[in-house]
Amino acid sequence: MLHPPVAPFATGFLDRPDGARLFWETSGNPHGRPALYVHGGPGGGLGRGGYRRRFDPELYFLVGLDQRGCGKSTPWACDDLATLETQTMDDLIADLEALRGHLDIEQWLLHGVSWGATLALAYALEHPDRVTAIVNFAVTSGSRAEIDWITDGIAPVFPEAHERLREPLDPDERTVDGYARLLRSPDHAVRQDAAERWDAWEATHISLGPLASPGPLHEDAREQRNFATLVTHYWAHDCFLPTEKAVLARATELSGIPGVLIHARRDISVPALTAWQLQRAWPGSVLHIVEEDGHGGPRSGEIAAEAIDAFGRT
Repeated sequence: MLHPPVAPFATGFLDRPDGARLFWETSGNPHGRPALYVHGGPGGGLGRGGYRRRFDPELYFLVGLDQRGCGKSTPWACDDLATLETQTMDDLIADLEALRGHLDIEQWLLHGVSWGATLALAYALEHPDRVTAIVNFAVTSGSRAEIDWITDGIAPVFPEAHERLREPLDPDERTVDGYARLLRSPDHAVRQDAAERWDAWEATHISLGPLASPGPLHEDAREQRNFATLVTHYWAHDCFLPTEKAVLARATELSGIPGVLIHARRDISVPALTAWQLQRAWPGSVLHIVEEDGHGGPRSGEIAAEAIDAFGRT
């Protein structure tokens, strides 16, 4: 079950050498076991802090970070497109390491959701000695196959929505490449139209879960532009995970790090195949398939909280 809501007891900004300012917050027990929540997106931000309910505030010293270019971190990607040059997986991993050092944390548990699962896994592969355990749900690995599925592969399920998504693109243009191009346009109207179309597609493909609601994913136009800009930037570059850094290909290297993977059967955005392949290749990991949820959902969150609690008591 989830824990009662708690508020952060400290917040701050971490200044990075390239000019990015990263917002962080800490909650729970200052002397508890360190844990890091890795949010989704890219560009999703910490939101209203609901992630904190998955951590026992007596057991954990919980850290939340708005990844560069989103949330309360500055500058936003859509406001300064030049900052996309320092938006890579290596930059994000370095940000997490810098925050760990800034907060004087030796090791921490990682909890990632959706895109956050990819980032948590990529970080753990680069810094396995800094990770005590991983609990991920709505599991992704950042592969090209996953990206092409979520943008075009599921078109037969949502044909009318996919037709609207493809309208502004060249006939032979890869969808995510086309949107990355449009969202860098010097014409504000072009960028906003692309952002609204992308936002509508994101809301469509996550619409099969029990928490889905009609309407746009983001109400605010600037948030639509920022989210779409960051998502398409990372996806057009295969999440900056070239072959030699591909998560699934390196999963055996996670041996020694205990992991819990939670994925929903109805998550059509990222079929359960990714989580299944990851668990089979990762010694010491377990997989929970949740029949009733979509891309996230109440039961997935409860199982994640139970796993996090269990790690906190061992």
